[in-house]
Amino acid sequence: MIDFFEHIPSSYRTAMLVAGLVLLWLIEGVIPRFRFGGNKYKHAGTNLFFTLTTAVVNLGFAFLIVKASEWTAREQFGLLYWLKLPVWLHAVLALLMLDFIGAYLIHWVQHKIAWLWHFHKIHHTDTAVDATTALRHHPVESVFRIIALFAAIVAMGVPIWMVMLYQTLSALMSQFNHANIRLPGWLDKGLSWIIVSPDMHKVHHSRFQPETDSNYANIFSIWDRLFGTFVIVKDTASLQYGLDEYQDARYQQIGPLLKTPWENVPERDQQPGLQQ
Repeated sequence: MIDFFEHIPSSYRTAMLVAGLVLLWLIEGVIPRFRFGGNKYKHAGTNLFFTLTTAVVNLGFAFLIVKASEWTAREQFGLLYWLKLPVWLHAVLALLMLDFIGAYLIHWVQHKIAWLWHFHKIHHTDTAVDATTALRHHPVESVFRIIALFAAIVAMGVPIWMVMLYQTLSALMSQFNHANIRLPGWLDKGLSWIIVSPDMHKVHHSRFQPETDSNYANIFSIWDRLFGTFVIVKDTASLQYGLDEYQDARYQQIGPLLKTPWENVPERDQQPGLQQ
């Protein structure tokens, strides 16, 4: 596994992510949580556009991530190297900490600081959340997430194969927990004790702000449980997605979404939970 992820071609990772997305799309058609109106293909097209922008940003910063990871390995720098752990435990803790810093923590911060929220909120404007919503991130937000990942790699000390493993799992898990699928209640609840399940993450996309500001995790649900941001909604089929001030149909189009961070929309951005 070490050799595979250390030298994994970009084409392999792309194929894995496309396969995951297609599989979930098919499952959504069989056991959907919601029956959405509108054009599913147009909706997917909008979200897929942001996959391209994310890919461009990631490619632009790939050199930095690779060099940071190689440097920590060469210098044995970072908390996990200093602890002198066996490889398997180093890998487990690396996945946990990359998920905590590179996903949970930066996500929580984006909900708490207004100027960061302006870029993250396009992810929350989706009123028909499905597997493709996992791809819907403003390109500037993608930069924030790369910076968080870089900080995690340097602080923890993570070799490149673990970074590649994490990024692959993170992308697949994001597709899974955004997927518009209805799992049996016992299964979804059971999964949510370890990983972020679809119903758990659906709460995060609720239009009701106390629910929007919860369930930030991406892979491991432990972070929400540990830091008191875990929220349960018994009937997720009653949830309404999106943000109150972004219900206009134009906020499902690429151009307006790219410009959204620079618009002056008063309500959500002035609520007490956000710091200017």
